[in-house]
Amino acid sequence: MTAAPAVRRSELSDALRACRGAFIGVGLMSCMINLLYLTGSVFMLEVYDRVLPSRSVPTLVGLIIIAGGLYIAQGMLDLLRGRILGRVGTALDEALNARVFDTVVRLPLMVGNRSEGLQPLRDLDNVRSFLGSMGPGAFFDLPWLPFYMAICFAFHWLLGVTALIGAVILVTLTLITEYMSRSPAKEAMTLAARRNDLAASSRRNAEVLVAMGMAGRMNNRWNEANEDYLAGNQRASDVTGGLGAVAKVLRMMLQSAVLGVGAYLVIQQEATGGIIIAGSILSARALAPVDLAIAHWKGFVAARQSWQRLNRLLQQIPPRAAQTLLQAPSKRLLVEGVTMVAPGDQRVIVQDVTFAVEAGSGVGVIGPSGSGKSSLIRALVGVWTPVRGKVRLDGAALDQWSSDVLGRYIGYLPQDVELFGGSVAQNICRFDPEAKSDAIIAAAKEAGVHEMIIKMREGYDTQVGEQGTALSAGQAQRVALARALYGNPFLIVLDEPNSNLDSEGDEALTRAVRAARERGAVVVVVAHRPIGIEGVDQLLVLKDGRMQTFGPKETVLGQVLQRVAPPPPIKIVSDAGAAKP
Repeated sequence: MTAAPAVRRSELSDALRACRGAFIGVGLMSCMINLLYLTGSVFMLEVYDRVLPSRSVPTLVGLIIIAGGLYIAQGMLDLLRGRILGRVGTALDEALNARVFDTVVRLPLMVGNRSEGLQPLRDLDNVRSFLGSMGPGAFFDLPWLPFYMAICFAFHWLLGVTALIGAVILVTLTLITEYMSRSPAKEAMTLAARRNDLAASSRRNAEVLVAMGMAGRMNNRWNEANEDYLAGNQRASDVTGGLGAVAKVLRMMLQSAVLGVGAYLVIQQEATGGIIIAGSILSARALAPVDLAIAHWKGFVAARQSWQRLNRLLQQIPPRAAQTLLQAPSKRLLVEGVTMVAPGDQRVIVQDVTFAVEAGSGVGVIGPSGSGKSSLIRALVGVWTPVRGKVRLDGAALDQWSSDVLGRYIGYLPQDVELFGGSVAQNICRFDPEAKSDAIIAAAKEAGVHEMIIKMREGYDTQVGEQGTALSAGQAQRVALARALYGNPFLIVLDEPNSNLDSEGDEALTRAVRAARERGAVVVVVAHRPIGIEGVDQLLVLKDGRMQTFGPKETVLGQVLQRVAPPPPIKIVSDAGAAKP
């Protein structure tokens, strides 16, 4: 008989399990706190049944001192419990934030732009915030409800039955709250994500919106999205708020009912006056966690949905295992039958592309728009994973390196250049904290951008702004070229590197390509203009995602020019026999 396979625990569960010592401590504190909650009931019982009949002031003073000390202890334990739960949330965040950030970066490369953007980070914030709120404390107190019910029954069975009926009603309200709030809370979360995506895209494209008169129309779309979000959020709040108000009223009614039952028992001489007050306090204390849980149910539902989304996401994108460190590539780039589809799509963009180049070679990739050039180079740098075929450096497939290690050997200049908030030097060195100034300046000189940088106000320490907005498009592209050349990578891939360059930048680009080849690098350049392929010696022509030809630049250019050369003029022979062009 084979053993059942072990259930794999989620990373979130493992992170919480690491805090089990804190949860055990919180449980013990909850035990002490709930025992100390009896202070008020016992104090009132003793005052009514012992102090008032005996008119003993010393007894009253003694009870006040004891009760005061117990109240202080209860408050300190309650404060400590809340702080421990808050620290648990912080520990959970510290354990998972790097992992969640990694999924935020990798997710678009796996499912395309249909990913949830920054939602995983917001989900982690939701879980941490809930753990730091009063909600978890209410759930720790809920198991003590039967204990308080038992004391009410010990006072008199009628008091116990009254409190039990109230408890059943409030617990039923809790279950109804769970059922009715699930759908509105999920809808509100979806509408919030849609609204945030619209705001983010509008911010990125602010220039286009203003220049082309789209700001007003986009504002209308924002208003519609915001109204939908507010309506959805209001529905969720109405459910939890309405049921919370009902629960509060019922708890007050129950407290009065317990007082009424106690008064009846006193009249029938079946209980003392102290039991009236003590029973009222106990019944209210027994149902307080239920009331508090309902009040925080919206946060609980949001945290639970965030927890579920994070679990699915972390299972979808498992952590990258440590890999054997290979030698730095230095000999060859080999592309074996690579077929590509865009992440989250099924349409083939690049199909069965095969070529090989040795160190010191330069490959120009040309072809009409939509032919798959940018998709192919994303496979060359390991950004997209081919659905079929392999890209190899010195015989080793790219997936045999971790991305952090592979990045040392690859320089990449994407078609849409974006720099990160920081200095010019930080962007060039890829934010390497151990970067040497000599290496940064060497990369800038190789890219022909050193003179431009030192003319800036603060030179290499000039802040580029978020997304490089402090620099012009041409400056940003040249700094990004220096970033691609930093560290003398073996494979340098440039996607339309001259799209924003002037003649001086074009010349610097050509010199940089030739210099990289001379030191033994493989350079791949995607270009629409002839100036972009001056520094390469081989050409790859793509059309409709398929490789049309590959070979020496002059030979391939001759074939391309021959294909597009105009046909000879047709001669028309007239009736008289004279040829007319």
